[in-house]
Amino acid sequence: MNIYMDYQATTPCDKRVVDEMLPYFTEKFGNPHSGHGMGLEANDAVDDSRRKIADLVKANDPREVIFTSGATESNNLAIRGAVHYYKSERKKIITSTIEHKCVLETCRSLQSEGYQVVFAPVLSNGIVDMDFLKKEIDDNTILVSIMSVNNEIGTIQPIKEISKLCREHGVLFHTDAAQAVGTIEVDAGDVDLMSVSGHKIYGPKGVGALYVRIKPRIRLTPLFFGGGQERGIRSGTLPVPLCVGLGKACEIAKNEMVQESRRLTDMKNYFIDKILSRLEKVYLNGDRERRIPGCLNFSFEGVEGESVMLGMPEVCISSGSACTSASLEPSYVLKAISIREDLAHCSLRIGLGRFTTFEEVEYVSDKIIETVTRLRNMSPLW
Repeated sequence: MNIYMDYQATTPCDKRVVDEMLPYFTEKFGNPHSGHGMGLEANDAVDDSRRKIADLVKANDPREVIFTSGATESNNLAIRGAVHYYKSERKKIITSTIEHKCVLETCRSLQSEGYQVVFAPVLSNGIVDMDFLKKEIDDNTILVSIMSVNNEIGTIQPIKEISKLCREHGVLFHTDAAQAVGTIEVDAGDVDLMSVSGHKIYGPKGVGALYVRIKPRIRLTPLFFGGGQERGIRSGTLPVPLCVGLGKACEIAKNEMVQESRRLTDMKNYFIDKILSRLEKVYLNGDRERRIPGCLNFSFEGVEGESVMLGMPEVCISSGSACTSASLEPSYVLKAISIREDLAHCSLRIGLGRFTTFEEVEYVSDKIIETVTRLRNMSPLW
C-alpha cells in the first residue's frame, strides 16, 4: 500500500487529461507547423489549449501564452530573456530568499554579467518583507521576480501589492506561479511574465508555459534559436500531446478549483488541529491562513524528518523540496523564515491533492503521531 501525499513535488496525471492526449500520439500526429490538413489539425489543438491556459490565468489574449518544457525553462526564459533584451543602465534584479532554485540560480548567474541581485528577506510567516521591497525598488531596478506560492511551506505572496509597487517604478514583474495556477485564483493582469508548470496541475511532465504580456508588449531575448516558433520567443516543434494535456488540465482546474479548495481546506484544518493537539513541541511552518490549502509543513522537535519518513514507508511525503532532496543541508526556505537549524532538519512537508481522501488524512495523521511518539521515546535526548 502506498499513500501519496507529496502533491507539491508532482501530481498524478488526471485520467481525463490522458484521454485527451492519447489521439495526438498516434492518430492526430501532424506537425503543428506544417501547412497540410494534419498539421492544421494539430495546430488547432495547440491553439485550443492556449486558450484554455489563457482562461485559467486570466490573460487577455491567448497569444500571450508561450509553450515551454516546464517551469524551470519558463523561469529562465522570463528572467534571462527580459534582462538581456532590456539592456540599459538599470542593473538591479530583486528576488526573494525563498524562491525555487531555478530562479535563485538564474539570478546568481546574472551577477557574473555585472547585474546586482538583491535577495529580499521574508518574515517569519513566510511572506515577503514589503517594507524591504519598498526601500529597494528604485530607478536602477530592471526586474522583480517573486513567486506566487512557495513550494515548501505553501505561503501565498501579496502579488497585487508587489505589482502596484513595480508599476509605480516602471519595473518588470515576473512571478513563478507553478504552485499557484490551478490551486488559487491568479491574474496575469497583475504581472508582465508568469511561469506555469504542467505536472503541478495534474497535467503531463515535460510541458509548461510562460505568460508574456502583449499590451504593453514585453519582449524577450530567446534562450535558444531555431525556426522562430512561439512568436519567435521559443523555437522548436511543439509537443502537441503535451500541449493538449496542459490545456485540458487547465480547463479541469478552472471548472473544479473552487469546490476542490473547500474540500482541501477542510482536510488541511483537520490535519493541523489533530497534529498540534496530540503532539507537543510541533510547529507549523508558514502562515496558517495565507497558504494554499494542500501544503502543510511541520517541524517535530526531537526527531529527524528523514527518520519519521523511514518509520512509515507506505506514506509518500517529503522532508523538503524534491528539487534539493540530494542535499544534506537543512532547507534554505526554513532557514529564511528563521527556523532553528535543528528544527529545519526535523521538518516534513505534507501535500494534499485532488485524489487525497479523508480516510488517508486520518491514517497519515495517526501514523505521524504514532511514529513521532515512538522515536521520541527511543531518544536519550528527548
